[in-house]
Amino acid sequence: MVARKTLGGTELQLTQAYFKKGTRVPVHAHDGERLLYVLQGVIRVLAGGDDTTLREGDLLVVPPGIPHQAEVFDDAFVLMVGRT
Repeated sequence: MVARKTLGGTELQLTQAYFKKGTRVPVHAHDGERLLYVLQGVIRVLAGGDDTTLREGDLLVVPPGIPHQAEVFDDAFVLMVGRT
């Protein structure tokens, strides 16, 4: 349901992830800020009380420490940037 490739530097990592329709990412949080950029597909992200549907070309910034989860409505490719 999920495939990903991660490249990392000393402070940041870039992850390209493929999520199959129906995938649910459980609630989790990160120590640093996360950027989610949708290359293809549709995902719904619940973060800090906000409910956001993201489509191709949309960007979401998740602040550090904010619990978030996702549900994939259509097969999706997502780029994620955050601290290592």
